[in-house]
Formats: sequence, C-alpha cells, structure tokens
Amino acid sequence: MMKKKILLALILTPLCILFSQKNIVQEDIFLNHKFSQDWVFGLTSMNDGTHYTTLERAETTSIDKYNYETGEKVATILNSNEINNIKFNDYEFNNDETLILLSSDTEKIYRYSKKAIFHLYNRDTKELIQIFDKKIQLAQFSPNSKYISYVYRNNIYIYNTETRKRKKITHKGLPNKTICGGTDWVYEEEFGLVKGYQWSPNSTYLAYYTFNESKVPEFSMDMFEGGLYPRQERFKYPKAGERNAVVKINIFNIDTDDDVVAQVNKKTESYLPRIKWTNRSNQLFVQRLNRHQNHLELISVNPLTGKSKIIYEEKDKYYIDIHDNLTFYKDDSGFLWTSEKDGYNHIYLFQINGKERRQITKGKWEVTQFYGYDEANKILYYQSNEDSPLDKNIYRINVWGKSKNKLTPQSGVNNASFNKSYTYFINTHSDSNTPNKIKLFNKIGEEIRTIKDSKKLNQTLKEYELTKKEFFTFKTSEGVKLNAWMMKPLGFDETKKYPVLMYVYGGPGSQTVTNSWGGSNYMWYQFLCQKGYIIVSIDNRGTGGRGAKFKKCTYKELGKLETIDQIEGAKYLSNLNYVDPTRIGIWGWSYGGYMSSLCILKGSSYFNTAIAVAPVTNWRFYDTIYTERYMQTPKENPNGYDLNSPIHHVDSLIGNYFLIHGSADDNVHVQNTYEMVDALVNANKQFDLFIYPDKNHSIYGGNTRLHLFTQITDFIMKNL
Repeated sequence: MMKKKILLALILTPLCILFSQKNIVQEDIFLNHKFSQDWVFGLTSMNDGTHYTTLERAETTSIDKYNYETGEKVATILNSNEINNIKFNDYEFNNDETLILLSSDTEKIYRYSKKAIFHLYNRDTKELIQIFDKKIQLAQFSPNSKYISYVYRNNIYIYNTETRKRKKITHKGLPNKTICGGTDWVYEEEFGLVKGYQWSPNSTYLAYYTFNESKVPEFSMDMFEGGLYPRQERFKYPKAGERNAVVKINIFNIDTDDDVVAQVNKKTESYLPRIKWTNRSNQLFVQRLNRHQNHLELISVNPLTGKSKIIYEEKDKYYIDIHDNLTFYKDDSGFLWTSEKDGYNHIYLFQINGKERRQITKGKWEVTQFYGYDEANKILYYQSNEDSPLDKNIYRINVWGKSKNKLTPQSGVNNASFNKSYTYFINTHSDSNTPNKIKLFNKIGEEIRTIKDSKKLNQTLKEYELTKKEFFTFKTSEGVKLNAWMMKPLGFDETKKYPVLMYVYGGPGSQTVTNSWGGSNYMWYQFLCQKGYIIVSIDNRGTGGRGAKFKKCTYKELGKLETIDQIEGAKYLSNLNYVDPTRIGIWGWSYGGYMSSLCILKGSSYFNTAIAVAPVTNWRFYDTIYTERYMQTPKENPNGYDLNSPIHHVDSLIGNYFLIHGSADDNVHVQNTYEMVDALVNANKQFDLFIYPDKNHSIYGGNTRLHLFTQITDFIMKNL
C-alpha cells in the first residue's frame, strides 16, 4: 500500500507543477515590464583603476562608488536629495574628478540626440550651478576643466567654470539653415555622429562641424497633440539622390579666437563622418568618404594653418563601413585601425605616416568591437565571433599578434566594459535562453565576482513553463547555408501540424540569429508558443557576422537575395512533418517590414500572412547615406530601386497583410505606408492598416507598445 502511495505521489507531483504554471500575459511583457533583466547603468571607471561609479535610480537618484575587487559600495558621491531633489539622469566627471556635469529634464530629439538642463556640481565646495537657463545640447568639459562647451540653437558656446561667463564662438547657426557643433539628421542616424565638435587634448583648439542645410529638401510631419489645429514639424531630410548638406570643419583657437577652415573638402561631394585629435594636439585626423562610400581617406590637418595631407586610404568594390576604432599611441608614433580589407574585420597597426606595420588579428571571423590598447603592456582587448557567428567573446592579444587568449568562458554574447588601466573588466553575458549575468573579471580572464545575475527575473521565469530557443542551419536550393533559430510550442508533438510565424529583419550587417537573450520579444514569442505557434528567425544573405562577401552580396539589389532566402526558409519549413504549410506567416519592423512585405508579395505560395511595422516600401523615400551606401543613387541604379520595391508587386497579394506605422516617424516616413496603401487600393487589394498618431519609428509611450502587440497578436490568431 505504501509503494502505491509513493508511486501516486511521483505521478501527481509533476502534474501539479504543470498545472500550477502561469500563462504569460501581454500586459506583463509590454506594460508592467515584469520580464526586465538586470543592467548596470551609468558605469564609469574612475582614475585610480580600482573603483567605478554607477547611476542608481530609486526614490532619489545617486552616483555610487564601488570597489572593483570586493564589490563593496565605498561611497555615495552625490544624491539628488543633496541638490534640491534634481533628478539627474546622466553625469560626467571632469578629468581630475573634482567636478560633475549633471543633466536633467532630458528631452529626446531624434534617435540619439537630446537636449537637457545642465548643472555643474563642485565636489569640494558642494556648490551647484546651472549652466544655462534653457535646455542645451552636447555639454562637455574641456580637458583642462576650464570650460564647458555646449550647443544652443545651432551655435557653440563655452562657459568658463572659473569666471562663470559664457562666450558664443559661432554665429552662423540657424534652425533648418546652418548647424554649428551639432550634426544634421542624416549624419546622426546613419553615421551615429551626434556631437559635432571635439576638444584637442591640450584644450587649445576646438574642432567643429558646420552643416549648411539651406539647399537640403525639407520633410514635414503634422503633429496633432490634442490641439485644435495640427502643428507642422519641418526638418531637413535628404532622400536618396537628393542634395546633402554642405559640411565643413573649422578649428577654433581658444587663446587667440582664430578660426581656421580645415582644407579637407574636394570638388566632388564627400562625407566627413569622423574627426579625432592626436594625443599631442598637433594634428586633427579627419575621415573623408566619397558619396558612393567605397573610398575612404584618412587625412591629417594642421590646426594652425588648416593645411591637410592624406595619410591613408582604402577602397572597396562595394562599400566601407564607418567605425570608431582609430586609436593613437600616446606618443603619436602610430595608430591602430580596423578594416575589412582582407574580407573580415580585423585590427591593423600603422605608423603615424600611414605606412602599415602589421595585421594583428587574422582569420575567417570578425572583430566585432575594439575595446582599447594597454600601451604599458602592449596588449589589445577586443570582442570577436571567432567561435561562431552566433557568439561573441572577449579576447586579448599582444601588439605583435601573438599570445591570444579568450577571457570569457561561456558561450553566448559577452560585452565588456574595461577600467582605465585595463586591469579589470565588467562583463555582461547572456545566451539564447538565459538573461544577463554581469560579472567582474581580471585582465587575464579570471572571474572575480558576480555583480548582478537577473535573480528577480530568473525567479519570475520559474513560475512559467517555457520552451527553449534552438539553433539550426539549412541549405537553400542555391547551396547557401543559413543560420536560424526555432521556438516550438509547449507540449510539442511531432505528429501534429503547427502554424509558423517567422521574424525577419535581414538588413545589411544585421543579425537576428545570435546566442543572446531576446528581451521582451523573447517573452512575446513564448506567449505565442503557449498559443501553439512555432516561431522561427533566419539570417539571410546580406546579414552580418560572416565576413564581407556574405554581407555585401546584396549590393545594388537590396531585397532581392534577402527575399529569396526567406522564401527558401519558408520552403524548408513547409517540408517539415510538423509544420502546416498553409499557415506560415512573417513579421518585421523597419527593414524587417520591408522584408515581410516583399515575402508575402513575392512568396505568396508559401506565406499566407504578413505584418509590416514602419516598413520602407520604396528606397527612393529613404535617406541618402544609408540607401546610396548599398544602392548608389536612383539615377545610377533605377532598376535596383524599382524591381524590389513592394509598391511594384502589390498585384501579387493573396494573403493577409497588416500595415502599421507611426505618423511622426522621422526615420522611415509614414509616406512609405501611404504610398503602399495607394498602390494596394489601385490594385483593389484588401489589407489591414493602423496609424499611431504622433508616434515615431519606435512606436512607444504609455500603453502604445501593449496596444501595438495586442493588435499584432490578434491579427496572427485570426489569420494564421
């Protein structure tokens, strides 16, 4: 009798666990943020190399100081209750860490740019000074801490921290006309360049950009905001083939007020995507890129005269990606640089005159991030995908390309933040089914301690029965091997037929198939798996992590090979015994919306449902820098633009198609969706449409993200 009771208990226990598991609800994903993983915010390494600071947000905001080795909190450097409860959201130390620049009441402008109220806090005197009575941009200490530079209404100002007087050093700035010290929309979005000025290390010079936008066409958006009449937002946006801003670089001498123009402009149009001073302040290095973006020149400029000379240049059959990996030796005798010129992104050493000394890293894998150079020990630190295109690990190697060591033991994606002396790094690691673990390592890869381990989230996840993300590969009919992942429904049964939802982005250099935690989308996919769906994502040709040849094969024909590969993926899935071939859908956002639209139009035999959020529908509507990098101009490549535009394939629509866009999308303009609507109506095709008033490309704020995904889920449940 006792044996029967034990047997019954063993049978009932897993059943009780199974039935006690919670169902995922979308409110917890998109509104309550119940599944948020741990992060370390505002991480700054201090000068001593043994401490770091973080930004802590609770009832008050504070800058807290920690010991790297022990993890002990040794001090609160500043708490908002000490400064009239100003809830600062970012901070910057000056070079000797006696002053702190605080930003508060921050207002976003575009993707990266923002303006805020800035205060200067003196750690010795405890004095707090507001720099300016209005919101300003790009505030920064000069290296000697004598000045704080900033941009206001498109002009550069410097605030003297000793005399407390301000000085306007540019006078040409006017909204939608000229920008001094900032950058225009397209440089910000496509080159990631926001701060359009840079101090020389000796604080003598301020090199700054000037954008003359007067002849750049304007784009306008109606902003409704609950008023009786809409307000029109107008900004300069150069669409493919149109005129760009005229960009110049000036060098202002703080001591003499001399303002020299850097002689880096050519008669033919070019971009100036990066500037950087050498350590001795006697040269300003400027990167110049032709409009086709396949010829890069590294130019040295004399700050006294503005005269320039070409130090190094690179040419590519397709295009060259811009990076921030130019690193000078302390004595300016040489510099480190990354390049794809051997087919994979690697680190090179050059003499200061541009002569190549050696290639430091080599192999059929990519350096995905360069962290820095410990010159005292001749050691470089970097991130790469040497083990797999799906993984990223942290490595060290000496400057001769020898003694390479992997510093992170776990597979997955590792991101490092090194201290200033390169003796420690804080590593943030996740894998496809495990959220962030943040740990401290020393410079030879020994684990010192755990800082955060997403403990709360991991406890929460135990309340749910979750499926696993599994990786797989398949070959297309052309013999191309593609990486992919799959999440199967709970209680998966190979004898049943399941519907499939594919997620696509697919743009140049991107990856959706990585061994990393997928955040809110991962939990939404778990939600759909609970509803009986298989979720799949495939990295098509043109995506990153597999070298230049794989990435650049889509040149001048965006959408063609990518769509072929996604259709091949649907074909592969439709032949699996457990997939219902009549119920394969696809969704994507931005470039992914472009892809999902093409897939249902060109692959109507395989896809019955598609959701396109904020899609590009015609590359003629998108900006110069991004589009022309991959397509050249519409005049040079009209077929490349037209043959793979969803607008020109609407006659093929058979299945269920859902278009979603924000009316205030400054990036992919709602014009794309309106033109698609017009084409669909002219073709007498039925579809679903939803516009989010005053929402930008990210479509968020309040209940918006929950509303969006509820709509998408309902559409999937109804049609797939």
